Amino acid sequence: MSNVIRSWGRAFLSQWHGKMLAMSLAPFLLAVGVWAVALYFWLQPLIDYVHAQFAEHNLFAPAGNLLTSLGLAFLKTVMPPLIAMLLFLPLMILTALIFIGVIAMPLIGRHVGLRHYPQLEQRKGGSLVGSAVTALGGMAIFIGLWIVTLPLYFFPPLAMVVQALLWGWLTCRVMVYDALADYASADERRHILAEHRWRLLVIGVISGLAGALPGGIWLGGTVLSVAFFPFLAAASIWLYVLVFIFTGLWFAYYCLDALARLRAEALVSTP
Repeated sequence: MSNVIRSWGRAFLSQWHGKMLAMSLAPFLLAVGVWAVALYFWLQPLIDYVHAQFAEHNLFAPAGNLLTSLGLAFLKTVMPPLIAMLLFLPLMILTALIFIGVIAMPLIGRHVGLRHYPQLEQRKGGSLVGSAVTALGGMAIFIGLWIVTLPLYFFPPLAMVVQALLWGWLTCRVMVYDALADYASADERRHILAEHRWRLLVIGVISGLAGALPGGIWLGGTVLSVAFFPFLAAASIWLYVLVFIFTGLWFAYYCLDALARLRAEALVSTP
């Protein structure tokens, strides 16, 4: 685990590089732009639809009784808007993650590779299409699992743990591919994934826990969240972008170090 900790320290220092801070702007602006349009057209219709479903199926009374029994009676008046926001927010974060993978990760990989691993040969085992397929496939699985676990949001501590695990898995899936896309061959990438799977998952889960903090803060002020959702959503996206860039740096340092060690071992073992 020493490599995991060392990679974390190097990523933390690189996070404050001016280039890394500036890099957060493009994914943030793209995600906010896309979702500003989406919220303008779809947020109120979605709230109306959820409210209509609650009224049609007489869900207000049982849901209100459940919230009261959990000590969350103050949420009874904001149930439909809250559910609508819970449906939108993870999709916003997924958008930011995809933009990070497509826009920022190639730049992060080159930044780390050129500064710290200039001896590594670039074998171009990944591609933009491969990155998009990996991200979209992971997103589809994530959305399915997230929908199944949606009722857990009535138990915020448990919801944060599940959210961290889901985000950890998805982040690991996306970031490892993008971190090695320029430098590793496809075989090398598969070897690193197999050999370092659990340590990469540790990085992903820790990053998922960090990524759960903005959502936890947002859920903590639920009533205010309903009133100021567009502003809080934009702030959450920006925080997630910063977390994802740090995570990208962490994966890049760890994966490129693992790649350098793999090639060094191959040279030693070659007659």
